[in-house]
Amino acid sequence: MSSRFGYGTNGFANHRLDDALAVIADLGYVGVALTLDHQHLDPFSPTLSRDVSAVAARLDQLGLSVVIETGARYLLDPWRKHAPTLLDGDPALRLDFLTRAVRIGADLNAEAVSFWAGVSPDLPRTTVWNRLVAGCLSIVDVAAAAGVTLGFEPEPGMLVQNLDDWFALRDALGAPPCFGLTLDIGHCQCLESAPVPDCVRRAGPYLVNVQIDDMVRGVHEHLEFGTGEIDFPPVLRALTDAGYAGLVAVELPRHSHAAPAVARESLAYLRTAEEKS
Repeated sequence: MSSRFGYGTNGFANHRLDDALAVIADLGYVGVALTLDHQHLDPFSPTLSRDVSAVAARLDQLGLSVVIETGARYLLDPWRKHAPTLLDGDPALRLDFLTRAVRIGADLNAEAVSFWAGVSPDLPRTTVWNRLVAGCLSIVDVAAAAGVTLGFEPEPGMLVQNLDDWFALRDALGAPPCFGLTLDIGHCQCLESAPVPDCVRRAGPYLVNVQIDDMVRGVHEHLEFGTGEIDFPPVLRALTDAGYAGLVAVELPRHSHAAPAVARESLAYLRTAEEKS
């Protein structure tokens, strides 16, 4: 089974969304990880309904599948990156955003809507953990009603940063059917104790979304393939063996300055790695 490679629009921040989708499709990717942001399908736009319809038509025209990503840095607060999160005392704006993301995901027939915990404020862990659980339960209810699959992503430095944390959160939520796992392959190399292919195998039954990039141990920096420490053929083999059929989307959010070239080289690298797997 061949992997279904996609590319993240956060790596095309200097392109209009319509142009980014066209380049991604022309290069041979079969899907896109669409980060909702002020320049790429703004979820707070007064013309949102019309915008979503136009994106749906464009995705259909280009033959692209889609997952929704919610990692826009300054969409909600122009001063504080990623704020507010589900860990804040008043997470209402984050909950509104995630609710909008779920509804957009439903309208675009997205394979998953991905989100994460946030960086813990200087408060007792029990306090912020309870806030996270309450926020996730709210979004789970929205997603279940909309028939949308959620992919919660462990993120280095956040309250839920590894697979152990994700399993603890899933248990705290009561293992709802719509609550899946977004796995960033680079994050496994960055901080998981097990080898990356073993992480994939452990995550396999719960995977609904995969992000892929290179990384080195202990440094949360998304790198182009071949410039980090990951041996990708065994990773891709592990994804195949796990029966994962969703998108495997390149996650290079700091490479927009050379997006078409980086996207072209990334796909060539991944296809070669898959041939060796």
